[in-house]
Amino acid sequence: MLDCYCDSGLEFIACCGKFLDKSEMPSTPEELMRSRYSAYKIKDIDYLVATTHPDYRKYYSRKSIANWANSVEFLKLIIHESIGNRVKFTAIFKDEKGNLQEHREDSLFKLEGERWYYLEGEDF
Repeated sequence: MLDCYCDSGLEFIACCGKFLDKSEMPSTPEELMRSRYSAYKIKDIDYLVATTHPDYRKYYSRKSIANWANSVEFLKLIIHESIGNRVKFTAIFKDEKGNLQEHREDSLFKLEGERWYYLEGEDF
């Protein structure tokens, strides 16, 4: 049994694993946020690109996503609030020098058809 990387308390296969293996799609912004965190943790760059809204991909290059994912060690995800199409979270990680860091973001998501996409986020 592998606990999910997103700190949901569920097994990986029953949580983010089903999204990362593409057997299911996230049905809420929070599920998408959690699965994107797990994708960063395991460096699944394809998933991160695919779950970014097509209109916004130009702002998040594959190279910059990979560079950041590969330069840090993700340790913990804390969801502060998930309301409507917004998720406020803190990702705790070690930077390339081993220093403990926090990334706090208020993320915006968009539902198109039956699929949620990440749009953008701002620090809070």
